[in-house]
Amino acid sequence: MTSDIATFAPQPANEAAPDDKASTYQELPHNFDAEQGLLGMLLVDNQHLERINDMLRPEHFSHPTHQRIYETIEKMVERGLEAKPTTLKDYFEKDESLDAVGGTKYLLELATEVPMLNNAMDYAQTIYDRHLRREIIRMNMDVTRDAYHYDIDKQATDIIEDAESKLFQLSEDGSGSQGGFSTLRDSVLIAIEHAEKAAQADGAVTGVTTGLSDIDAKLGGLHNSDLLILAGRPSMGKTALAVNMGFNAAKAYAESGGEKGAVVGFFSLEMSSDQLAGRILADQADISGDDLRKGNLQQDDFRRFVEASQKLSQVPFYIDDTPALSIGAVRTRARRLKRQHGLGFLIIDYLQLLRGSGSKQSTENRVNEVSEITRGLKAIAKELQIPVLALSQLSRAVEQRDDKRPMLSDLRESGSIEQDADVVKFVYRREYYLAREEPQKKQGEDDAKFNDRYADWQRDLGECASKAECIIVKQRHGPIGSVPLYFDASRTRFSDLEERYD
Repeated sequence: MTSDIATFAPQPANEAAPDDKASTYQELPHNFDAEQGLLGMLLVDNQHLERINDMLRPEHFSHPTHQRIYETIEKMVERGLEAKPTTLKDYFEKDESLDAVGGTKYLLELATEVPMLNNAMDYAQTIYDRHLRREIIRMNMDVTRDAYHYDIDKQATDIIEDAESKLFQLSEDGSGSQGGFSTLRDSVLIAIEHAEKAAQADGAVTGVTTGLSDIDAKLGGLHNSDLLILAGRPSMGKTALAVNMGFNAAKAYAESGGEKGAVVGFFSLEMSSDQLAGRILADQADISGDDLRKGNLQQDDFRRFVEASQKLSQVPFYIDDTPALSIGAVRTRARRLKRQHGLGFLIIDYLQLLRGSGSKQSTENRVNEVSEITRGLKAIAKELQIPVLALSQLSRAVEQRDDKRPMLSDLRESGSIEQDADVVKFVYRREYYLAREEPQKKQGEDDAKFNDRYADWQRDLGECASKAECIIVKQRHGPIGSVPLYFDASRTRFSDLEERYD
């Protein structure tokens, strides 16, 4: 049987290379014997396809003719037809691509010269391995070409990110063969392990801690593979709450030697890393953020400032403040952080500042783009086995109502966000709205009536001062409800309400 079909690819030009044809062209990796052997086995027994078609696709074959034959076998089997040399003959009789290997007689050769005792999966893995090698070589050539080509819109770091993304896609390509169905028995055993872990925790947090005991009690901590959405109107404290939760988790990790909490990655698409670090530093040094910005610091403040900065240097809290990242870049950088430092909790501030893949469908329709982003974030959570917390804006519809408490329908582009999220929670501070509703004396209103209204407003404002709510409106595996919190505006710090009023 023929196996001399050659595939060649030019190497990048190298001025230092000798003038030798052998060094200019090099054959790409392939194994025609494996391709012919596998196609022959499939033509003899179509049931072999069930074991390999999860991982092997037509483009994984090195020769176009083999790609066509495999693709036709797949289509016939899917339609319930028998794929044999005689039945495939009709499809290829007028196909000139088969002429180079002997015409339709090649199909009969494949089926008659197949070594029957070999394993179809072994052949498939060999073919897939050669496909990966060819793609790595092609990717290397693309990267080399891009590196030589100076483009003002494409920096060297962009080339690196593209290369990392392509390498990961290659590693995932064909990995479906590792998935598939699992028995109920296996799934039950895993569920029992999770239940035992929860029982051994004796009421403690089983997921990543937020450092806020009431939220931890409601959610059981933040669990791997979950996508959590934290939404609110501007000035409600979304970023502050997310930073508090992330820093508390990273601090717990550092203090417990990795037994609790998590290594945290924070994508800050709105604030710079130094602004974010300044917030955390002011909080930990117990200094007003406003005083820090204005330089109103006393000698004692500087001492606490230095002490806090030394402690913070030990906390695994990583900030990426690159603006306008795509969901692909977030995925690439999260994988890299996971590989280098063991990422355990990812935060994105905020979802609407991310970009999609740049496809025509997503760029022309913002709802489609947000759907792509939320699906991508959920995929990151599942792939890296970490909780992902994404902040989100709320629509202005909240401001038009008398009751400013947010609802699920207030989420911008809410359909996809609500659907993909495992947990949706809002941060709400009534004090913010009430402080902007100071009563004014109405025309013709007597002083006594106005004073009563003003006294009522002052009483309500005093009752809700420094209080906030984390309103959980969706939790896929648990209850919903509102969690009261204490909010220190001067330090942008959330904490448990009961601790402040005990």
